[in-house]
Amino acid sequence: MGKLALSDEILLKIEKPARYIGNEYNMARKDPAKVAIRFAMCFPDVYEIGMSHLGIQILYDMFNKREDVYCERVYSPWHDLHEIMKERNIPLFTLETQSPVRDMDFLGVTIQYEMCYTNILQILDLSGIPFLAKERGEDVPIVIGGGPCAYNPEPLADFFDLFYIGEGETRYGELFGLYRSIRKAGGGRKEFLRAACRIPGIYVPSLYEVSYKEDGTIASFAPKYEDVPAVVRKEAEMDVTGAPYPEKPLVPFLKVTQDRVVLEVMRGCIRGCRFCQAGMIYRPLRERGVDVLKRRAKAMLESTGHEEISLSSLSSSDYSGLEELLESLMEFKEKGVNISLPSLRIDAFSLDVMGKVQDVRKSSLTFAPEAGTQRLRDVINKGLTEEDILHGAGLAFEGGWQKVKLYFMLGLPTETKEDREEIPRLADRIARRYYEIPKDKRNGKCQITISTSFFVPKPFTPFQWAPMCPKEEYLARAKDVNLEMKAQLNHKSLKYNWHEADVTVLEGVFARGDRRLGKVLLAAYRKGCMFDAWTEQFDNGKWMEAFRECGVSIDFYNLRARDLDEILPWDFIDCGVSKEFLKKEWGRAQNAEVTPNCREKCAGCGAMRLKGGVCLEHKD
Repeated sequence: MGKLALSDEILLKIEKPARYIGNEYNMARKDPAKVAIRFAMCFPDVYEIGMSHLGIQILYDMFNKREDVYCERVYSPWHDLHEIMKERNIPLFTLETQSPVRDMDFLGVTIQYEMCYTNILQILDLSGIPFLAKERGEDVPIVIGGGPCAYNPEPLADFFDLFYIGEGETRYGELFGLYRSIRKAGGGRKEFLRAACRIPGIYVPSLYEVSYKEDGTIASFAPKYEDVPAVVRKEAEMDVTGAPYPEKPLVPFLKVTQDRVVLEVMRGCIRGCRFCQAGMIYRPLRERGVDVLKRRAKAMLESTGHEEISLSSLSSSDYSGLEELLESLMEFKEKGVNISLPSLRIDAFSLDVMGKVQDVRKSSLTFAPEAGTQRLRDVINKGLTEEDILHGAGLAFEGGWQKVKLYFMLGLPTETKEDREEIPRLADRIARRYYEIPKDKRNGKCQITISTSFFVPKPFTPFQWAPMCPKEEYLARAKDVNLEMKAQLNHKSLKYNWHEADVTVLEGVFARGDRRLGKVLLAAYRKGCMFDAWTEQFDNGKWMEAFRECGVSIDFYNLRARDLDEILPWDFIDCGVSKEFLKKEWGRAQNAEVTPNCREKCAGCGAMRLKGGVCLEHKD
């Protein structure tokens, strides 16, 4: 089948046709007939979201530097085009060549959040690829998944041929070489998957079998064959300075969520927050060299025309070369380029830097205390005291800021009503700190926005064994915060937002779910569930129908505390951080004991094994 460019008639009927036409600046152009492998890289959400994802930009650039691979892109069509494609039997196509996705050798899907799962089924459906991996023949691509949600791939196991666990820079060359050699020898899908499972980081769900106990928990999870690895260890790129990175990233045609040059300064985090999956699965900390970052910033600005640079990491303040890097980036600031500094801890140095690079009258500062009381901040190992918060806010106010955003979670392990009521009280104390400044030195009234999300336990965190609250309990806890906020002296300066509880419930189910959830996902998609991460698109009623019809209990996955010895669906994956360390941290959380950050004292999490070293053993 040849090109499938949408007709002008169709483009005029749909919202934002620029999502589907390709030909962006820096797009890869190759002759498909002259490559051995065609790879469709998919972000299962709309173009504007997918084009903002750094991981895809890295792999797109890396794959297309190979002579034997042509990497093309595909995103989820919005409802308007989806309906037209279904009505007219138009198969989903890539942006680069307008070729059917079905004609590719690989369909690679990055899985960034649980609420995109039905969009993955949309991609398969519109591509004409059978939903179930076991029903696919030689005429459709190998479907491969990766990204943070692949660290518990089991809810999606039925739909993927294989998963790549970890960072993509390390094993794709080996995987592509294997594919070419097996195809050359006349082998097919089964032969390739059987061999691919032996490449480190590759998980082939069809080569494993699961059994369950009467109570619904897992009785066993094991390979079907002796030469299939029982444990899949994540892949991590240790030399992040020398690793591939796009100096000519794609420039979108329309406004996207991250319309700027992105400099990833480091991977990993030293902080050890017990709720944070990223802080565990991306260990150990690896920093990119300052000189390389300087060169890349210049090259990316020149190749894109962007007018903003954003420093990307889990905690930019912890990047050891931050001051030197920022000094060098100031030359771009002088040429009208904005510098964005997310993930900074609010201290004197950070505020000084932000005062130089931001317009303080337009920008707001973000604090993420996560919990209202010191006790609960210690439970989650936040490493932030109230003194730190008030001191940082005071410095910010004196520096000219008057807008502050505060992020908290509700439903954390051991949380009490006192913990919830302290959230608006803390916000009020921050507001009082603002009004201590002489009136002639203030920028009008202060604006403090409190946002609460609901806690979701994630795999490979110390809280992976914790129960979740039911929907009604989450909403009741949000009301506790709202009621207490109205009692504060400065309540007119405070604003409160909270997230949807329905969505949180489903996130919890799929975050820690197993293979039995595949039938629920399929049922929900067939009822019309798509773009579930979009509040206005989410239909909880259809989801509840799907769970009921499939006989699957939400409460089993969410309300139940896991036993420490229970086999968890993701236990076959080695993420670097040991299960013993996570158990130890779970115990320390119960006692509100703080674990120092990695630079203060090694806690023996195990991640240094990936560097070839041995972590210190602490017996305390």
